[in-house]
Amino acid sequence: MSKHVVGHWPAPPADWPSALRQEFTERAGNGQVGSRLVSETDRVRVWSLTLRPGERIGFHTHVLDYFWTAVTRGRARSHYADGRVAEVTYTPGDTQHHRFGPGEFMIHDLENIGDTELVFTTVEFLDSANAALPVPAEATAARFAST
Repeated sequence: MSKHVVGHWPAPPADWPSALRQEFTERAGNGQVGSRLVSETDRVRVWSLTLRPGERIGFHTHVLDYFWTAVTRGRARSHYADGRVAEVTYTPGDTQHHRFGPGEFMIHDLENIGDTELVFTTVEFLDSANAALPVPAEATAARFAST
């Protein structure tokens, strides 16, 4: 099975503040979808994402089919490449599945706007239609530092 390689990322929305636009431009195509990569096999990548109140994970790009599950309750805000800004309240066990066809992707950030630590588990499927994005060294280093 041939995998589609996504190589062109959109420009950030023009009405965003300059710092947000610059970060978007610098991080589009970044495959670090969690705080740390906790497990990887030939079929899946498992990520943990932990955000204290006020913390955020910068822009990152999803190209693989995946799902996330909220481990804790909390509230977060995301900016999306299409200009949407969404605020969501999570409860433990909330789960959402995403699927991407060849060439499809999603770029967003996530900021904890609540007053509790926000924890997610994300599982990416490496047998998706698109080729996996590389994992930045710091995500892998964090994994080995915690074991």
